[in-house]
Amino acid sequence: MVFGQTLRHGFVNFDDDEYVYKNPMVSRGLTLPGMVWAFNGAHAANWHPVTWLSHMLDCQIYGLAPGGHHLTNVLLHTMAAILLFLVLRRMTGCLWRSALVAAVFAVHPLRVESVAWVAERKDVLSGVFFMLTLGAYVSYARHPWSPARYALVTSLFAVGLMCKPMLVTLPVVLLLLDYWPLNRWGGDGAQAPVFRLGGWRMPRRLVLEKLPWLGLTVATVVATLLAQTHAIRPLEVISPSWRVTNSLIAAATYVGKMFWPSGLAILYPYRVNGGSPGDLLLAVVILLSITGFALGLRKSRPYLLVGWLWYLVMLTPVIGIIQVGMQARADRYTYLPQIGLYVLLTWAMADLAAGWRCRRVALGGGSAILLAALIYGAHAQTAVWRTSESLWTHTLACTPRNLIAHYNLGCALLDEGRLDEAIIQYRTALKLKPDYAVAHNGLGSALFQKGRLDEALAEYQTTLQLDPDIAIAQNNYGNALLQKGNLAEAIRHFQAAIDLKPDYVEALNTLVWVLAANSQAALRDGPRAVELARRACELTQDGNPLILGGLAAAYAEAGRFPEALETAQRAAELADAQANPTLAGNLRAEWQLYQDGHPFRIH
Repeated sequence: MVFGQTLRHGFVNFDDDEYVYKNPMVSRGLTLPGMVWAFNGAHAANWHPVTWLSHMLDCQIYGLAPGGHHLTNVLLHTMAAILLFLVLRRMTGCLWRSALVAAVFAVHPLRVESVAWVAERKDVLSGVFFMLTLGAYVSYARHPWSPARYALVTSLFAVGLMCKPMLVTLPVVLLLLDYWPLNRWGGDGAQAPVFRLGGWRMPRRLVLEKLPWLGLTVATVVATLLAQTHAIRPLEVISPSWRVTNSLIAAATYVGKMFWPSGLAILYPYRVNGGSPGDLLLAVVILLSITGFALGLRKSRPYLLVGWLWYLVMLTPVIGIIQVGMQARADRYTYLPQIGLYVLLTWAMADLAAGWRCRRVALGGGSAILLAALIYGAHAQTAVWRTSESLWTHTLACTPRNLIAHYNLGCALLDEGRLDEAIIQYRTALKLKPDYAVAHNGLGSALFQKGRLDEALAEYQTTLQLDPDIAIAQNNYGNALLQKGNLAEAIRHFQAAIDLKPDYVEALNTLVWVLAANSQAALRDGPRAVELARRACELTQDGNPLILGGLAAAYAEAGRFPEALETAQRAAELADAQANPTLAGNLRAEWQLYQDGHPFRIH
């Protein structure tokens, strides 16, 4: 009812391109080089190889049809919700309380970002392995020690970490579950070695058994920090005081959004001062009040403290002390942490109503009303993700003066050919941040498509002055120079784009055609064109007839006409199969040139 509509949604232009449809290592499906790539190093500022493999498997099954990728997200989230119910019921023995927690987790509007966004596959996939790890741990904890059970917990936890490093706090969550509902803290007798902290007595073995898992956590933290080196905001950009202030306000805001999930957006830009003194004071009062209340009732109502600490502990990696990106907070960060709050509230409400005469009717009716409201809100929020335009328009309605939203809305409009509207969005973003390099590049692209070549060149020059390491700007500048007839300079910029991004298929293909078919003999280089064309064909798995045509032209320029003929024929047949008769006709005309011993020339 909530997420089925996503099967009709497309990809969005925020990370979905990097994760799926413009990532040649992923879009070609499951391949041995792709699997090696997934495990070898950091990509998209993360090391999460299992997530990459899941995207590759989707491409293997569905190609680049977005509905299939959305379906996988929905199925994984469904699995996570069902597993949560089963695990809670097994731990606590409570059927209906466990069912309500799982149902709220399943359909709360804050889940929309994790499920409706293909690039957030890491949330739902790690959620499945989080629940599986909890289930395996319950079995391990309630039976005599077994190396097989311990190994199963360790393996599931390790796979979960390879889906998303958000699970690094899981060992601490397991310690909390030892306290309640597993009741392992006091189960070893008076003579058992314990760690003491004030009035707390924790059996030492509960900590020792988790040391290997803490080792996995430390390794994952190190790998994540290395992967995010270029994405972490330095202290001189975002001060420690801002980070602390924003973290406290975010933690309290997530609690508020749980009760009133309105104004949800894909990106909440941070404020320079981290928030007003009033916001900070209110956040501190809320957090301290809940903490004090939970501590005060820890003996009679242990679930209050466990649920609250579950929330705080799991939120720690993404609370913003180590700031990655430009967001002050994100709805997706609540995916697993808020389960603790749902447990806290559900068990508290059930205990509060224990003496009511009409307890079952009141709780059942209240739960039904609650779920109906959540379903309605989540369904509406999911519809926001239908297209990139609807997503960013909604984001701007929720967060005015959001320069990233203006930029991405401009990109969505540009992709639809609505150039004048795109120019307005890019210029609005530049009013908010004049040195926003990618907005200059986007504005240049819109001007280029309108035929305003000199203005486009000026925007590309500004982009590269601000950030010379933007591969797409190097490629765009090369295209503009190509239109101006400055081939030598264009070649230099295409090569710069490829140096920055070796798998940049568009830049590779354009440079191939320039080196193989331009009219200036001094600038042609057949062997180099063959080398680049082979790389482009490998990246696209020989599935693009234009790129295959470029390889044929490169072979012809290098004097390898038999190979040029065979490749041009394959390219024409592929164009026919893809219902592109114009391209097929052009490729057959080029084939005729190669048959006569002439290379192709672009005049």
